[in-house]
Amino acid sequence: MEKLLYTGKAKQMWSTDNPQILRVVYLNQATALNGKKKDKIEGKAVLNNAISTLIFQYLNQVGIPTHYLEQISPTEELVKKVEIIPLEMVTRNIAAGHFASRYGVKEGRSFDQPVEEMYYKSDKLDDPFMNASQAKALGLVTQEELDVMWNLSRQVNFILKRLFAQAKLTLVDFKLEFGRLADGQIVLADEFSPDNCRLWDMETANHMDKDVYRRDLGDLVSVYQEVYRRLQTVLEK
Repeated sequence: MEKLLYTGKAKQMWSTDNPQILRVVYLNQATALNGKKKDKIEGKAVLNNAISTLIFQYLNQVGIPTHYLEQISPTEELVKKVEIIPLEMVTRNIAAGHFASRYGVKEGRSFDQPVEEMYYKSDKLDDPFMNASQAKALGLVTQEELDVMWNLSRQVNFILKRLFAQAKLTLVDFKLEFGRLADGQIVLADEFSPDNCRLWDMETANHMDKDVYRRDLGDLVSVYQEVYRRLQTVLEK
């Protein structure tokens, strides 16, 4: 019998008959400011699942290990069970969001090398910034695991910057989460959608991500539909 294991801001995790496989259910919920802003948005679950499915299938094909197995309905997918490492690995190619406001940098400034940041995944603590020595001191990861996670993050950045560029989108920044399989292998987990990355239209610089919701810039569903359409067009070539 399936059991609800976890309900997050935009997804639920359910057990399945296979102890090594979980069922993910995407929710029609948008949150911002660490859950302080929250709304139900019809159609968001289908689009998040669809976009993340395209990205994870592509990453699997090019050799990035992920937890993704298959999409089983418009709002559901099956994934390998992992022990989530409570760290958010953030890669920034262009100054935006909190980075711009925190350091007084104008949004849109490109970096010569991507900026890499790490945050402790804790809603209660408001996801504080964390460095490698702190993460290791708390027993969250080993140095070897951190090396693997950052190496995979750099590969994902290289791969997806090119993919999104083909879709006429600039990959500004993104957040990744990782987990351990039963044998200890580190794999990419969670999702990859405009919920956890920033995308700007290459021609207009319009926001094509959750900033549309965060900043009340327009209709989130139509923006996500356009991201999905562009990705699907590129990947079908």
